[in-house]
Amino acid sequence: MNLVSASLFAALVAVTLMITAWASKRNKSAADHYVAGGSLTGRQNGVAIAGDFISAASFLGVTGAIALTGFNGFYLAVFVPVAFVLAMLLIAEPLRNLGRFTLADVLATRFPGKDVRSMMAISTVVISVVYLVSQLVGAALLVSLLFDLDYAMAVLIIGTLTTAYTLVGGMLATSWIQIIKTGLLMVCAVVLFVLVLVRFDFNPFGPFSTALAEFGQSFVAPQRTSGAASFDQLSQTVGLVLGVLGLPHVMIRFLTVPDAKQARTSAYTAIWIFFAFYLLVPVLGYGAAKLVGVEVIKSENRGGNLAVAQLAETVGGGVLLAFVAAVAFVTILAALSGLVIATSGAIAHDLYGQVIRNGSVSAKAQHRAARVATVATCVIGVAIAFAAQKQNVAFLASLGMSIAACANLPALLLTMYWKRMTARAVLSGIVVGLVLSVTVILLSPVVQGPDSILGFSNPALAVAPLSLAVSIIVALVSAPSGETKARADRLFSVMRTRALTGQTETTNDDTMVAMQ
Repeated sequence: MNLVSASLFAALVAVTLMITAWASKRNKSAADHYVAGGSLTGRQNGVAIAGDFISAASFLGVTGAIALTGFNGFYLAVFVPVAFVLAMLLIAEPLRNLGRFTLADVLATRFPGKDVRSMMAISTVVISVVYLVSQLVGAALLVSLLFDLDYAMAVLIIGTLTTAYTLVGGMLATSWIQIIKTGLLMVCAVVLFVLVLVRFDFNPFGPFSTALAEFGQSFVAPQRTSGAASFDQLSQTVGLVLGVLGLPHVMIRFLTVPDAKQARTSAYTAIWIFFAFYLLVPVLGYGAAKLVGVEVIKSENRGGNLAVAQLAETVGGGVLLAFVAAVAFVTILAALSGLVIATSGAIAHDLYGQVIRNGSVSAKAQHRAARVATVATCVIGVAIAFAAQKQNVAFLASLGMSIAACANLPALLLTMYWKRMTARAVLSGIVVGLVLSVTVILLSPVVQGPDSILGFSNPALAVAPLSLAVSIIVALVSAPSGETKARADRLFSVMRTRALTGQTETTNDDTMVAMQ
């Protein structure tokens, strides 16, 4: 088994290294490192976006959650296509027209001050690190299972590989690895789907009816919850739907294409892939519950993160287990690289290049700063992953999305669509969303245990409306007047023209200075 696993792992890692070596010849500037020089087509980018989500959180975490908790686990996935419909309608085109490398660039087109850029950069770092940890945990558990390695050693190995991929290949390598592994992962899902159906006489409803008979109706239907549990479930759903629109490593992917039309194509390409994949996931989850066994899944990992691997071994033996695990491993490496790029962009481009150096930094120096930030991000992610071994990776990823819904989304939407928004309101909304959402998580049962102060763990439903309300109230209170208001209105008009058309209005006043 170890020989087969090692061979498959080595083959796929070799392919990714070849892609990285090819991309390294084109990774010569900050634009190449952050957004692949805007060289991807819409369909290529859409497949890469899908790869960011069909990763540890979906393939491992969601399947495991369904296997352990039944239908309620599917809430972790079913709303992702809905989220990308909203992204296509509200975010994709304006983001592509306004942004350069990061989400802070989008806000800076209207509010060019250092404070706004700094807060968005800090928010990006926090969100990306939380999401990064979920991917690290999933990859480390896979490696530990296959090669009987210590979990901590597996985390160190994966962190080292991620650092190497990101430093050498940048966003171009990450994107093409995502594209290839998305295809391989869909093949894995289809093969598992077919082999599970073989065990149920090719009856697609077999896993559901068997689960109904063995575990009861609550396992195959939404479970009725009350109190804090009900609030937490609804909050998680809100965080998943809205959080995608503020998730830095996904949103900056709309900057890797040449124009807004290709950004829109990216979104609907990803949506179709999500629908196809998530149609298979419930069968895999219920199949794992029956064929592997809930207690067996829990005995290997309390969060159920290895249910897919255990299912592969049950229905296809060691060879299928090795193939599924190897593909999942490469999947996670690509997702990790994208997260590291988003984080290093916020640190090197926003905090270092624009805030500390006031924009007076050469492309070479910024590229060098991005590499330093890459190493620092990987070190921090590895350190946190040591303590997160027992958490379900889909749940960890959902926390990252919820923070994004609380901190980033109100600032982005109000900046792009509301004329009366102010820089002070952007700052207030991000600070309230970021601080309160992190505080909720730290005081929740997932961190403090059953004796925690709060009875729920997901902050989205409680904090996101509050962040939005604070942003609106502060905007109304701090609204400019007189000549300052006229300039602010003119700046909003210029920004909206650029957001909708990609073109900048011709103007003779100093409004355009602020647009730079």
